Amino acid sequence: MAGENTLTFTDAKFDSDVLKSEVPVLVDFWAEWCGPCRQMTPTVDALAQEYNGKVKIGKMNVDENMDTPGRYNIRGIPTLLLFKGGRVVEQRVGALGKTDVQKMLEAHIK
Repeated sequence: MAGENTLTFTDAKFDSDVLKSEVPVLVDFWAEWCGPCRQMTPTVDALAQEYNGKVKIGKMNVDENMDTPGRYNIRGIPTLLLFKGGRVVEQRVGALGKTDVQKMLEAHIK
């Protein structure tokens, strides 16, 4: 379902894949049953391709990974968290358009 550049994040590898990343990381917290989450998939996939090499972009299924969403108090989905240097620098809840997500990313890449 995910695009070829869209990563899949898990509780087990979250610290190494996201928190210790050398580049900013956008995590889309989602679930299969969530309609707005499914609407975000083409946007996330397109941005993962566009920003390949500049930003890691991926998805975390909240039904399969419960520790990390709890750690970041994810209460509604879709939620986008942008990490840089191991900490959250941007957070958005709800389905967003591509332009809104691009603005989020552009503010944090060199």
